[in-house]
Amino acid sequence: MCVAVSFPPVGVSGENTMPTLGLRGATTADANTPEAILDATEELLRELTAANDLAESDIGAVFFTVTADLTAEFPAKAARLRLGWEQTALMDSCEIPVPGAPESVIRVLLLLNTEKRKEDLRYVYLKGARDLRSPDSE
Repeated sequence: MCVAVSFPPVGVSGENTMPTLGLRGATTADANTPEAILDATEELLRELTAANDLAESDIGAVFFTVTADLTAEFPAKAARLRLGWEQTALMDSCEIPVPGAPESVIRVLLLLNTEKRKEDLRYVYLKGARDLRSPDSE
């Protein structure tokens, strides 16, 4: 499933500006420990930014979700402390606890300010999250 959010490119005074697109990714943590959550999140963010040639300045906001079993740390902390994203809005949230859904999953949605086309974005699914739906598997 391709989740690409697009907002109309309108500036403060009505002039055209750069469009905003959504970029998804997911991974799994090896354990419910701060280190495991931060390691998995850092790896995911580094893979997403490398695959899409992104700098922090390209990212408007980042939304993280975790499954209910991951309670030891906030994934956003990895972006702040390990990647140094001090100027980007970050938010953590819990996933809906759907019966039978995979556990230990960290999902991310990056809102990008970019001239790229949706088709050019590279979604990243790592470790146990590779089985989740991705644009390449549909």
